[in-house]
Amino acid sequence: MKHKDLVWIHPDAKIGENVTIEPFTVIHGDVEIGDNTWIGPHVTILDGARIGKNCRIFPNAVISAIPQDLKFGGEMTYAIIGDNTTIRECVTVNRGTSASGKTVVGDNCLLMAYAHIAHDCVIGNNCVIVNAVQMAGHVEVGDYAIIGGTSAIHQFSRIGAHAIIAGGSLVRKDIPPYVKAGREPVVYLGVNRVGLRRRGFSNEQIYQIHEIYRTLYLKGYNTTEALNVIESTFQATPERDAILDFIRKSERGIIRTGHHAANHATEE
Repeated sequence: MKHKDLVWIHPDAKIGENVTIEPFTVIHGDVEIGDNTWIGPHVTILDGARIGKNCRIFPNAVISAIPQDLKFGGEMTYAIIGDNTTIRECVTVNRGTSASGKTVVGDNCLLMAYAHIAHDCVIGNNCVIVNAVQMAGHVEVGDYAIIGGTSAIHQFSRIGAHAIIAGGSLVRKDIPPYVKAGREPVVYLGVNRVGLRRRGFSNEQIYQIHEIYRTLYLKGYNTTEALNVIESTFQATPERDAILDFIRKSERGIIRTGHHAANHATEE
């Protein structure tokens, strides 16, 4: 039996140049796959999938299955995967609902084995979603965020850019940009200095971020007071404005800090 006889590709599927599709994979009709992408064996790609260039999708992944949402009425929606993204074994990415019409995973992401990305989630670029992360619907994840293995993310939660979340976390509140978060309940553990340095942030930028979070978490202000102090005290920078904008748009509220975390952050 020839290799091509071991796969099922709907004739309407749009397959780019130099795409490799391994045996026992199924690709439905309303699917687009970009150039130079590798699709491993036993992958299922359903209607609504839009997969970018240079991606790698490993065995038993399921892309663009209908949402696990009882309100879903069969409307046409999408699961969009950016360029250069790797999706490891048994990952599931559901397509969107009528609420937004799409689930999005950005460019240059790594979704490790057994992760689940539910309907209407939006994951930015350069994110790492570690093994067995379970992400409920309508979650937003900023660029360069890292979510530790087996973490569970409550629906409608937001995770800021460059944040890192410890493995096994239960995320019920929004996690602002540039921070480390962990423990149960999840709390602020300081600024993600190592990640920021790796991505080219200067010492001055990191220092300002650190002082902003000291003001927010360690000086006794409520959130509204802290935001007003931050805006009036700190020089306007993209980082300051990203923090202010994120917190002001938070509907679930942001994570808090515990005594141990506060002491740790003060020592940094």
